[in-house]
Amino acid sequence: MAVLKERGPRDRLWRLAAGQRGYFTAADALAAGYSYQAQRFHKQRGNWLQVDRGIYRFREYLDLPGEGTDHFVRWTLWSRGRAVVSHVSALAVHDLGGANPTEIHLTVPFGFRQKDASVVLHRADLADGEIEHHDGFRVTTPLRSVVETAATEGDQDVIDAAVTELLGRGASRRRLRDAAQEFGPRAGLAIERALHARAE
Repeated sequence: MAVLKERGPRDRLWRLAAGQRGYFTAADALAAGYSYQAQRFHKQRGNWLQVDRGIYRFREYLDLPGEGTDHFVRWTLWSRGRAVVSHVSALAVHDLGGANPTEIHLTVPFGFRQKDASVVLHRADLADGEIEHHDGFRVTTPLRSVVETAATEGDQDVIDAAVTELLGRGASRRRLRDAAQEFGPRAGLAIERALHARAE
């Protein structure tokens, strides 16, 4: 069986970016074989679109069908892979509760120091079992997404709908209650209200 060989820096970078919805960093480009001078050339020619400091996207991806979650890859690269999409943003990823957040919510480790006005940062050390891997980014699991949103979100209607949909996907009331208890009284109350509303 013939093995396809990478022909040069573009092939190496394209292969990496293909798993990140067309996004890549300056460090990725350097590792693929593009000098900083070559990077400036491709940026100036419009071959690469600069979306943030040191973060680019292949121009061709503008012509491809996108997904509503593409921008989360950009924030993953911004955080150097440390951020996890969470809270109401994670509800939107999981299509729970009809969430349509205007802000991007990310959970980062306690020692994380970067800031950006475009994102809301939450700090926690997440266990592997609380994270799902998507194409180019990570997101909190549906159960954690609902409970962490209940601990911080003021829109009870979103929480009610998310709980109803999560139960419809096989989650148990007991697991919801147990998870909510770990987040404190606010989460517990919001989850209980949602469970009560569903029972009515």
